[in-house]
Amino acid sequence: VHLVESGGGLAQPGGSLRLSCAAPGFTFNRYRMNWYRQAPGKEREMVAIIDSSGASTTYTESVAGRFTISRDNGKNTVYLQMNSLKPEDTAVYYCHVRLTGDYWGQGTQVTVSS
Repeated sequence: VHLVESGGGLAQPGGSLRLSCAAPGFTFNRYRMNWYRQAPGKEREMVAIIDSSGASTTYTESVAGRFTISRDNGKNTVYLQMNSLKPEDTAVYYCHVRLTGDYWGQGTQVTVSS
């Protein structure tokens, strides 16, 4: 299992970024996928969850209505579309899956600043 995030970078407040997580090495379409983030000096927090089919999603309150999680089971990839970005969204964003254990990507930095 090797999760690889991409798509982070610098965005202005109100801007958008789209994160991707490639997830080869397991039966992707059988597992819930998650995005977490960790800001400097803070604990890692769950941002968004998507079920195995993509039919059900859950968001932490601070991003609901601004972020959208989606997946392409044919490409073994999960996405996080982030709109109306705020400075408080600045963090390292991680892709996560729980199989027999927890697997994390290396993280991708998102910085929101003018």
